Amino acid sequence: MKSFFDIVETIKDVVSAEFPNKKVFDKDVADLLDISQMNFATMKKRNKIPFNELLDFCAQRSIAINWLLYNQSPESLIEPTNRFYRVPYFSSVNASAGGGACNEELESHPLLLEETFITSLGGEKELRHIEAINVSGDSMEPSFGNNDIVFLNRSKLDVERGGIFTIRTEYGLFIKRLHVRIDGSVDIISDNQEYPPSIIGRDDIEIVGRVVGRFGCVD
Repeated sequence: MKSFFDIVETIKDVVSAEFPNKKVFDKDVADLLDISQMNFATMKKRNKIPFNELLDFCAQRSIAINWLLYNQSPESLIEPTNRFYRVPYFSSVNASAGGGACNEELESHPLLLEETFITSLGGEKELRHIEAINVSGDSMEPSFGNNDIVFLNRSKLDVERGGIFTIRTEYGLFIKRLHVRIDGSVDIISDNQEYPPSIIGRDDIEIVGRVVGRFGCVD
């Protein structure tokens, strides 16, 4: 994924036509993203990417968000993408160190994605099973960071071979690495070694779906 500095420079190129005879500055990008200049400067210094604001920016200009986050040329961003796909994004749902829910009763927003990214999630045939939610907390670092957007496939519920899943327990919604024991119980593992693993009965967790991607790499 590109740094926030590089994303800002790409946005400047994309919107340059909206500022004829004028150089586009950081303050102009901050205004476009509806972020105060002070907060914008802090985000840029800390390389903290404002996903929600970028999603709104992309939606207004019919730009696939993954085109903006990765190494795409400014020219390709301006031209319409050959194929757009929409994935429901539950922006109010947080998982990992926070609780929540993920179901049809919650309001979702369409996340516009380009064909190559959909392919990395399993292809068009899996599209109806894909949802996007947020990561909250640091328990899965370095695999996932706070405020990352992850994609889960709700049809992939088999945990016998392990992997990273979104699960629901009595304590809320979590993203964890799972390992099934011989007796059927499940190890709930945080990739951040500061958090000890726990063991839970298979009947005490609901598998919501397997994590199949994020704006970054998934182990």
